[in-house]
Amino acid sequence: MSSTYESKTVNPRPPIDEALIAPFRALYDVLSISCVVSDSMDRANTMDCGIVPRGANKKIIGPAVTVKLRPGDIVDCLDVFAVVKPGDVVVIDAFGERTTSIWGGLMAGIARNAGCVGAVIDGSCRDTDEARMLDFPVHARWVNPRAAHTASTQRKTPIEINVPITCGGIAVHPGDLVVADEIGVSVVPYADLAAVYLRAKDQADKEAGARKDVLNGMGVEELLKKYGRI
Repeated sequence: MSSTYESKTVNPRPPIDEALIAPFRALYDVLSISCVVSDSMDRANTMDCGIVPRGANKKIIGPAVTVKLRPGDIVDCLDVFAVVKPGDVVVIDAFGERTTSIWGGLMAGIARNAGCVGAVIDGSCRDTDEARMLDFPVHARWVNPRAAHTASTQRKTPIEINVPITCGGIAVHPGDLVVADEIGVSVVPYADLAAVYLRAKDQADKEAGARKDVLNGMGVEELLKKYGRI
């Protein structure tokens, strides 16, 4: 733990083996990648449907840097930028907060400059037009123009960074892989990356073949016989 005082905890980014992440990044062009990954985990670790795209129409694939806020006392999570690395995804547990936004256009710009590939927020964001202008993807539960109090009070606590959180109804740990697209968000536990990738790649290849066969007129029975599922 690099720094802890009173109601603020900032843990370092855990060691992440890029060799485990890179194969997933190579699946970027796979259609419905969040679905493929969800299926590869037997439907587990899939965020609920309230977490939807609000910014740029881009996929998100990268390890999580987690942020935990306190309900009823939402602050800007500026401290997260001290620990993020290029390729990371900021994942924020804001307890589904509706009326106070904890992510805006300037934060999207700072995150982009830091090399982050997206943000996922169980709470509210704003400045979605600016996020689209910046070509920065943000998934959030709500959109609301009301800012956090940090800009006026300068207070940036309480906050915890790189701790286990809940986002979209599932557990997310620092370093877990976030895979998000226009359909939804799936999270792969870091310890399961190698095994899930093999299943995801196999399913993606089979779906590509099945898609081609459907376009060529293959019917249900033939598809089931060849692929075992539809």
